[in-house]
Amino acid sequence: MNETSPAQQWRVPSTLPAAKLAGAILLVTLGLLFADGDPVRLALAVLAAAALAGWAVRDLVAPVRLAVDPAGLTVIHGFAGRRLLPWSAVEAIAVDRRPRLGLTSETLEIDAGNSLHLFGRYDLGATPEEVAAALRAARPLR
Repeated sequence: MNETSPAQQWRVPSTLPAAKLAGAILLVTLGLLFADGDPVRLALAVLAAAALAGWAVRDLVAPVRLAVDPAGLTVIHGFAGRRLLPWSAVEAIAVDRRPRLGLTSETLEIDAGNSLHLFGRYDLGATPEEVAAALRAARPLR
């Protein structure tokens, strides 16, 4: 990637926050229907729905999880903050594959020395392998 190359970014798929919000509404509805007057069941349903809704809000507020430009990588930091990792701080870009329950999960790992940043397929809207290849191609030669 040269100095005139545009930035590239990866974001949460737009359908994911909608699915999370629908799940939160479903949890509250089921809690109201099946709590049978038990305040603990209803409170647990509302608590789970609030957590799911909070997760959806994060996806709406900060949909871009990873971006690359000539200066380096910008990663999500905290709930909705951003952090620039200059290329000099990026030690390794790797994809971790692990078999679980007959399926293989992939995680993009960006090692920045003092911090490790992990991204899954639903964080990026693309496969971690595709993103890793794009990041390696964008990285300036050392």
